[in-house]
Amino acid sequence: MQCIRKPRRTEQEDERLREVSKKEARSNLARLGFIEDDDLNVLLKGSNLQKIKSNSWMKSRFYKLQEDCRTVWYDSQKIFKSARAQIFTIDDVEEVRAGHQSEGMQKFASEVPADRCFTIVFKSRKKNLDLIASDEKEAKHWIEGLGKLKKRDSGMNKRERLDQWFQIYLQKADVDKDNKMTLDEVKNFLHMMNIEVDDLYARDLFKKCDKSKDSTIHGKEIEEFYKLVTERQEVGVIFEAYCTKEHVMTVEKLMDFLRKEQRENSTPENAARLIQKYELNEEARSDYLMTKDGFLCYLMSPDSDIFNQEHKKVYQDMTKPLNQYYISSSHNTYLMKDQLEGPSSIEAYISALNKGCRCVELDCWDGRDGEPVIYHGYTLTSKILFKDVIQAIKEYAFKASPYPVILSLENHCSIEQQTVMAQHMKTILGDMLLTRTIDGKMPTTFPSPEQLKGKILVKGKRLNHLEDDQEQDVTDEVSDEDEAAEMENEQVKKESKEKMKLSKELSDLVIYCKSVHFHGFEDAMQNQAFYEMSSFVESKFNKLVEESAKPFIQLNARQLSRIYPAGRRTDSSNYSPVDMWNSGCQIVALNFQTPGQEMDVNQGKFLENGLSGYNLKPKYLREKKLSFDPKNVQKGPWLSQKKLHVMVISAQQLPKSNRMKISSVVDPLVTVEVFGVDNDNDKKETEYISNNGFNPMWNDTFQFNVSVPELTLVRFLVQDYDLSSKNDFIGQFTLPFTSLKLGYRHIHLLTENGDHLPSASLFVHIMIEDK
Repeated sequence: MQCIRKPRRTEQEDERLREVSKKEARSNLARLGFIEDDDLNVLLKGSNLQKIKSNSWMKSRFYKLQEDCRTVWYDSQKIFKSARAQIFTIDDVEEVRAGHQSEGMQKFASEVPADRCFTIVFKSRKKNLDLIASDEKEAKHWIEGLGKLKKRDSGMNKRERLDQWFQIYLQKADVDKDNKMTLDEVKNFLHMMNIEVDDLYARDLFKKCDKSKDSTIHGKEIEEFYKLVTERQEVGVIFEAYCTKEHVMTVEKLMDFLRKEQRENSTPENAARLIQKYELNEEARSDYLMTKDGFLCYLMSPDSDIFNQEHKKVYQDMTKPLNQYYISSSHNTYLMKDQLEGPSSIEAYISALNKGCRCVELDCWDGRDGEPVIYHGYTLTSKILFKDVIQAIKEYAFKASPYPVILSLENHCSIEQQTVMAQHMKTILGDMLLTRTIDGKMPTTFPSPEQLKGKILVKGKRLNHLEDDQEQDVTDEVSDEDEAAEMENEQVKKESKEKMKLSKELSDLVIYCKSVHFHGFEDAMQNQAFYEMSSFVESKFNKLVEESAKPFIQLNARQLSRIYPAGRRTDSSNYSPVDMWNSGCQIVALNFQTPGQEMDVNQGKFLENGLSGYNLKPKYLREKKLSFDPKNVQKGPWLSQKKLHVMVISAQQLPKSNRMKISSVVDPLVTVEVFGVDNDNDKKETEYISNNGFNPMWNDTFQFNVSVPELTLVRFLVQDYDLSSKNDFIGQFTLPFTSLKLGYRHIHLLTENGDHLPSASLFVHIMIEDK
């Protein structure tokens, strides 16, 4: 069989394609507002940068921003590396750090001038990209250029994202770069956009647009094609119900829609503001009229988001005692993967803190050269220096939230290295570290998050009580409270029961979070100070609340408690935190490195109150006299029975699952889940839609009964249906019931790791009525 090769392009053809690529890049730069930008022009030309992996692995790679101004391509020089693995997009980038601000740079490039170094940190589990430029100027171009693209990307509204997404795929589908699309290119384009169409539909769509009858579509014909593909029929129906005969919404008509459908107390001023903000047509905007396109822009905007935008800021009272708040908390914070062989990394702390985590865990062990290390003891997980972790915490503790961070120490170190730990914390953290009570006096209750702003607290063992003035000898012993005792290793169990010696320097840093053994609820109430707290493995918690959670609620109304995953979870899986929150537990620690329903719920819980990492508990979980029991809900101030109506209408631009073949198209279905007290837990599911990830439509309506709204969360999960195996995750969004907005709302979906999916959304209608 003879092999037929494509003829080589001529020099003229190559030159034409180069000119087309330049024109495409200029067009995209102009659309983004970066005409003649020096930084981005350097990125478009490309640079030879050194990629760093280890002391011995430093290789030159050519990196270049593609003409779409969203994708960075690099030459990996690996024969078997797929083309897909050789690119990353601006959406993938979490941040760009200048200098030696990553583990890799600190370990392997500390001798290289910092002004030539930069690190690209990715949102997913993808490893950091540590790069060295030829000089300071080139490094600055890449740092500034990527920063500009990321800032512009984060500021795009939904309509701009749709336009950009469409233009990028149009350019990809135009294989020969002649700015014309054949029928085959149209079919390829639709497939790229996650739409499976038969030849008849594609041909019909093509014929409608091919006004010139030359078997291609171009110019205005492509614009017509764009309108046909992006038409939102369901939005058109809503618009037609409220528009005038001239097919526009006046201020009065928009007010009518906002009041009747969105259940908002709209004023003429507010309706006019929305028109000025979202109407695209200048003439209509000047006349205070809203067209269908403007109406769609409004529906896709934050003003019509399902999450109450008022809850994006700190709106709760932050002056209550610390124990009256739920606190976003991490377990085994140092781990990137499992707790048997997974890597430990300061990046795990940075990631958790950037997600609003306010309580991180440090498992501390003796290291070489007198320097304590952090790792999962008695396992093969890698080790990181304690002082490096403290340095990272100093730099990132208050970037996401100004409210206090708690360092939960699991201390296995010798006296000498405990003293080193104390010195490192005091030297590195300085004034951030809380080393005495707020006013220097003996307190009777916790200070508030507001009083502790910008402070770092230490949770651990203490040799004496806060009120004791006498000096303690450094060789005094305390009983060890070691989570490792939950593991099945007999040697670990034996060691964890032994008495441990505690350094006075380390002991003195424990102020409001003194760890003590739990000897029963009665003992805790009678003999423990308010600042003494216990940790409970999930199984022990479940046993203690098997019949009633009242004793736990009463304990937490006075003290703090911490819950952590069982040692058998060697894969770093998580438990559901809902029952613990329902019992008033404040520090419910999860493995932040492990995605799944449990972390989705945790992220949804702390989505409100400005992502501060602190949520005020309901009043009935803060007062000792009330008798709320989540296991047996009776009449009381907590009972407010509601009926939640959810209509799942449609979805937009759903991505393909990572596990899917490139040639496949998703079969999406939506699950709506309710989490709360036992009686409120429920879930409902739509049918799946075959071969349509671009604009599937369901119009399915579900009802849920909710009895304790303040403890309820709602999760919207989108999956790719699979007949023979588990459905694949596509996207989700979880939020508190009390943050739901009524009416027609878009839900902007998140990835498995909790990052935003750039264009994917659900369109729903929400109604809540009293029962």
